[in-house]
Amino acid sequence: MSLILKILSYLCLCAGVQGVHQVSWLPCKFTDERVFMNDGLTETQHIHREAMLQFGQAGDTPVNPHAITFLITGSKLDLRRFVEDAEAEQLECELRRYSTGGMYVRWPFKGGQEYNRWFICILKHAKFTVTAFLRHPSDQPPPGQQDYRSWPAIGDRETLTTSVAMVIKTQSPSVRAGLGSQQKLHCQFAVDHKAPNVTVEWHRQHRGERTRLFSYNGRTGRSEGSGVGHRSLAGGDASYKLPFAKMTSEGTYICSVSVIPLFVSLDISLHIEEPPRVSLNTGPALSLQDSGERKVSCDVENYYPLDVEIVWYVQDAAAVAATATAAGKRVGAPLPKELQNVLLSSHKHNQDDTYSLTAFFYLEVSLKDSGKQYTCSVSHQSLRMPIRKSFILTVEEPSSWMYNLLFGVGVVTLVVVLLVLLHYLHSARK
Repeated sequence: MSLILKILSYLCLCAGVQGVHQVSWLPCKFTDERVFMNDGLTETQHIHREAMLQFGQAGDTPVNPHAITFLITGSKLDLRRFVEDAEAEQLECELRRYSTGGMYVRWPFKGGQEYNRWFICILKHAKFTVTAFLRHPSDQPPPGQQDYRSWPAIGDRETLTTSVAMVIKTQSPSVRAGLGSQQKLHCQFAVDHKAPNVTVEWHRQHRGERTRLFSYNGRTGRSEGSGVGHRSLAGGDASYKLPFAKMTSEGTYICSVSVIPLFVSLDISLHIEEPPRVSLNTGPALSLQDSGERKVSCDVENYYPLDVEIVWYVQDAAAVAATATAAGKRVGAPLPKELQNVLLSSHKHNQDDTYSLTAFFYLEVSLKDSGKQYTCSVSHQSLRMPIRKSFILTVEEPSSWMYNLLFGVGVVTLVVVLLVLLHYLHSARK
């Protein structure tokens, strides 16, 4: 990256909260291609070049004269409108050439040359992905089906005047769904002219198997499958509705939009995540006598996917309570100690394809253990925070009066038995 571009990027970052709709340029990664034959095989060399995405009017001076400038001029589609909720520094911009595969269809626009060279611009954000086709008018006809073999050269400081011809966007590039939930996989498209012959398709791909879920042909008006409404398509909304998420719903969903000679698709990953149910085999308080023993279990049930972490901790409950502030926050409380004698059961694979697991240990107590708090902490990717279940242990010493009472009752019982036995023997002699 040149010094000028670094300075420009710094100024953009200093702008801070300015949204993309307020910014007139973005630095981009332009991946150029050189296709050649090598021992009878077609090979492609990818060349990373410095580029700028600049918004303005034809003839504008490049912001960075040392980079390739893709100057986007006005059309019915304003690319910045599709990313206006993001800040410039949050966007990743990529540019590359687009091959029509030898297909030529005159793009309906007023004025300009007969032919076009096409480029794809991809704007990625943590919350969305936008793909746009940039049309660069040309007076040279396309070279044929293998146009990628003879791409027109682009100079290091060249300015390409373009306009946005088609845009496709998803606000859900990655979706996490619970079992039985309803999901809407967002897919939005727009074209720079009215009544285009749009073809929309949805596919699901999982473990190498590709299944078509929905298709719509704008030329015939016919559709197959379900999940997308015709009225929504008329407004550019091709979102797919998943009515009931199941384990078999997991996979990559592909939204494809085609307006000849352009074709683009977006991948949306759907992950099933079911949070665990956690329970202990004790109540919030457990009372045992001195030298007593008890098996304590933490049951983690019906979660997905498989990976889960279960940890048992112990700490002094009285010390924790003593260091609590008036607001209920724990300040300076001693750190809990992880138990090392915990055993795990084997994973149970449930009928609904969820999993269950038990973490248990044998609790041997003495009087010094009374007042300790035992906590089972469960972490899983479906949880924002671990689930914790605790109980407080109370250890009791057998009371002396109870012991004397039991001992006294035993002696009295023995005396009575002996008296009855003597009386029976005496009666037998008579």
